[in-house]
Amino acid sequence: MSAATAGDGPWLDDAAGRLVRPFTVSNGRTRPTVALDLMSQVMATGAATLGYLGPEHAQALDLCRAPVSVAEIAAHLKLPAVVAKVLLADLVDCGALTTKPPAFHHNPTDRALLEAVLDGLRRQL
Repeated sequence: MSAATAGDGPWLDDAAGRLVRPFTVSNGRTRPTVALDLMSQVMATGAATLGYLGPEHAQALDLCRAPVSVAEIAAHLKLPAVVAKVLLADLVDCGALTTKPPAFHHNPTDRALLEAVLDGLRRQL
């Protein structure tokens, strides 16, 4: 069993997976200070961060060089979405990230759109 060092990113073990519980990454916080939707776009501002940020903050910031969704960040970090939202909110609070709410060009409850999605799913099966 080989464990990664702290500087190698998230603490992982080949057999056990993540050795640090997700809630410890966010210091036990479960509510972000900024309203973020899973489809919200975040992007690095290039501003220097003030104070200490953990390795997950640095990884998230590195992923945000181009606009990316909150859901994608959570997936890349292998963290629950709520934990990723807390980390991203920390970065927004210190001025390192900007956010943009998701843009809907269609009514998400539009019947024609939902039928087209259903038809596409049926063709896949």
